[in-house]
Amino acid sequence: MKRLSFLLSLITCTIFGFSQSRQELAERWADSVFNSLTDNQRIAQLMVVRVSEKKKDSILFYDDKVATDINKYNVGGIVLFQGGPSKQAEMVNCFQSLAKTPLLVCIDAEWGLGMRMDSVTPLNHQIMLGALEDATLVRTYGWWVAEQCKRSGIQVNYAPVVDVNNNPNNPVIGDRSFGEDKEKVALYGTQYMRGMQDDSVLACAKHFPGHGDVSVDSHLDLPVINKSLEQLDTLELYPFRKIINEGVGSVMVAHLYIPAIDNTPNTATSLSNKNVTGLLRNELQFSGLVFTDALNMKGVAKFFPGGSIGVQALIAGNDILCLPEDVGQTIDSINGAVARGLISLDDIYSKCKKVLVAKYLYGVANPKSVKAKKIVTDLNARSNDLKRMVAEEAITLLNNEDSLFFPLKPNKKAKEIAYVGIGTYSDNAFAKLMKSDYKADAFYFDYKADSQKISSTIELIKKKYKAVVIGVHNVGRYPANNFGLTASNIDIVNRLQEKTNSILFVFGNPYSIKNFCDGKNLVACYEDDSITQKVAVRLLQGKLKYHGKLPVTVCDEYQYGSGKTFDYLLPVATNEEIRSVRPIKDSAGTITGMIETTTIRSFPAIDSIANDAIAKRATPGCVVMVLKDGRIVYQKPFGKLDYDRPDSVTLETIYDIASITKIAATTLGIMKLYDQGKLKLTDKIGKYLPWLKGSNKAGLLIKDVLLHQAGLPAGLSFSRRRDSACFSVAPDEYYCVKITDQLYTSAEYKDMFYQDIRNTRLLKKGKYVYSDLDFILLGQIVQNISGYSSLSTYMNDVFYKPLGLRTIGFNAGERFVPRRIAPTETDTIFRMNQLIGDVDDPTASLFGGIAGHAGVFSTAHDLAVVMQMLLNGGSFNGKQYIKPSTVKLFTDYHSKVSRRGYGFDKPEKEDNTTDATYPSSYSPPSTFGHTGFTGTCAWADPASKLVYIFLSNRVNPSGNNRKLNDLNVRGNIFDAVYEAIIQNAQE
Repeated sequence: MKRLSFLLSLITCTIFGFSQSRQELAERWADSVFNSLTDNQRIAQLMVVRVSEKKKDSILFYDDKVATDINKYNVGGIVLFQGGPSKQAEMVNCFQSLAKTPLLVCIDAEWGLGMRMDSVTPLNHQIMLGALEDATLVRTYGWWVAEQCKRSGIQVNYAPVVDVNNNPNNPVIGDRSFGEDKEKVALYGTQYMRGMQDDSVLACAKHFPGHGDVSVDSHLDLPVINKSLEQLDTLELYPFRKIINEGVGSVMVAHLYIPAIDNTPNTATSLSNKNVTGLLRNELQFSGLVFTDALNMKGVAKFFPGGSIGVQALIAGNDILCLPEDVGQTIDSINGAVARGLISLDDIYSKCKKVLVAKYLYGVANPKSVKAKKIVTDLNARSNDLKRMVAEEAITLLNNEDSLFFPLKPNKKAKEIAYVGIGTYSDNAFAKLMKSDYKADAFYFDYKADSQKISSTIELIKKKYKAVVIGVHNVGRYPANNFGLTASNIDIVNRLQEKTNSILFVFGNPYSIKNFCDGKNLVACYEDDSITQKVAVRLLQGKLKYHGKLPVTVCDEYQYGSGKTFDYLLPVATNEEIRSVRPIKDSAGTITGMIETTTIRSFPAIDSIANDAIAKRATPGCVVMVLKDGRIVYQKPFGKLDYDRPDSVTLETIYDIASITKIAATTLGIMKLYDQGKLKLTDKIGKYLPWLKGSNKAGLLIKDVLLHQAGLPAGLSFSRRRDSACFSVAPDEYYCVKITDQLYTSAEYKDMFYQDIRNTRLLKKGKYVYSDLDFILLGQIVQNISGYSSLSTYMNDVFYKPLGLRTIGFNAGERFVPRRIAPTETDTIFRMNQLIGDVDDPTASLFGGIAGHAGVFSTAHDLAVVMQMLLNGGSFNGKQYIKPSTVKLFTDYHSKVSRRGYGFDKPEKEDNTTDATYPSSYSPPSTFGHTGFTGTCAWADPASKLVYIFLSNRVNPSGNNRKLNDLNVRGNIFDAVYEAIIQNAQE
């Protein structure tokens, strides 16, 4: 497939196309406020103090010390801790009214405001989010936490935790981390951050430089990490580098002692200039706000008493002192340090202005009163739905030896199923459903159960019940005392698993599963609330499918990534179900169809062709999938993800499908809108693209654009330089369109590109010129007519999600960890890195990875479902997505000058002998599909009821590698499929 050519020359791009940017306004406001403050007040702006609800004689109140710190010193902000939402709202309003300078209101709400406030539903801990396979839901999670914060007058949330929890005995991080995999921690932390910051709440990545590998609680003592700088850089620092590159606004520094960074005795990383300034500021180039962790924590406070800890924190390079024990004493100590030359006033001034700028940018300049009415209802409005969605995607099936439980169907006969609740002594939501849906008898063992009761009950259960469902509840969050599990209760579970047909659901910290790794049927549920319990029952009943993956290693049997999933929507055929066909030819020898004959036994030639292609370095690896009569008759991965990496391709590998986007996204959208009567093929594109009115493009017909014969050129030769003003290596409110995680452009750039299309010279109308510009415009038409914010959200809502697809979509790098995705090119000209999850096509990258001509990623399975839906006449699993007549119309020939259908590619016509073997020597005229520049193709043959998918990353490491094309690998494999069918028909 062709791509746009690019010329490297300087372009002119105005950074700020309006009179004043928000940054300029923020700096102007900050200067004005700064000039109104005394030096002591400027110092106080660098402190945030604790606000906690207290109770005495049933009366709620707040410490008068907070009001004193605001009135007397003009502290910079407050941090909300425990309390009720209404009372918190009242106090935020009160304190803001007292403050000379508006307060920065912060909270430590990693799993939502329910972590701190009563009456608010706590959201899922990060470790449960780490069990998700797709990070999209994590971004939604971040958005909802931001909505809760804004409703409560909060501007900063001390989240996400981006510590890699690689120590199972960690006493302080544990389930607060996304898990032990640095790539997942980085990706999910970034998505959590984006969800908040896109919704105008400042995120705070913590605990720098990484708190995951400790065995001491820093609230009590100073943990020591004895790792080399190389080890830290490889693991702990990886998520921080990523989230900093993606634009996190603040970072919190941990209280750790790491000799490789700073071996000064008793100097925590939070108080180390080598760590905060040298590593975080200079090496990682972080320019945002730096918060200390709480300065009243014993791990550091015992070494730096009084106000000296604040002095040391500022010398280290921190901007904001979190929870100093005494504000007045800290100010005095800092003034003393200034007098002694340890700290300069200029440094204080710079930090103060930085804090003030952040206040303006996050809406504190004119704080609005927080309305207490209905606040509890508002804070809980979407929490249950979000928790349910997380549970449905995260609960993880670790073992399934007994088919009885997959699913365990509700039994009309009572007393055949027993429910055993461990760690509880009364009905919870899980038990109630077991009783109501299964007529189960319930047995409860709290953590004080005696051995006599245990033995007698186990014998009764063994004799009486056909199936036993075990739930382990009230598991401790941290590893102390084995998560609260007793030896007797562990023995109950293990004996039941050994002696009965049982399935075990562990509701709580997955590390506790180390006690039950011999279980024949085992499910990790992560949380122990009623929503998670109800979802677990639906999974038991088979109403939902298991999708989660273990985010940590719990034992040898269950390593990170363990989890049995049932994602396949397409059935895999048995030998008896695979019926062969033989070709039907007319008098001229042209294949016009196929008829069923005998059973297909194998496709040996496919293996040979694929392995030969890899041996000749035509591609590092590939996946081939063949469907016959709607069933998978062949699916196999080959080779590696990358020539220089050991990771093997799997059936779950996600590929950039390049120009197949044209049919797997844009054309589907056009077909749907045509079905709905929202457009006609004879409509002029100017009707839907107002910016083309008055140009020579406005009158182009949609049908001609679909056929690539409207006169648009193949692409635009336009100029761009990475170092021009149009691009930035870091995101901000202006550079908000991601190209890669180290390169961003502005939303205005897209408009500039559209203007270039408007102004470009038209070619001869009616001449076939394969053009990416055609589908860039068509993608915009789909977006404009549908009213969706992007082509991506439209395809997800209208096709991909309803079809049940889990990988296909745009911007795979924002949804999946890199090891799931096949790398494409190493761009040494523009993007300057290897592309993994970022679209290979350079033009699509300038649109944020979402364009009508390229940008979709997919597994072979998900793409096969799309093609099978079309082969079915627009229906799949009983749902009609596109009318059969529309599918027939678009997949037929419609051009006198090319082989094209509307959007779809097709075999060459009989009168065109230039490439009679495309896409296969045997493909009948009804065949339709597309190929992709990255080394992909997707074809459907209605006559044979056949779907053929080939995915590869032949452009790795360079798009100049043409061996896949020269060897005709895709066509030869398609031929091999037909030849296997024909050969079997003749036997």
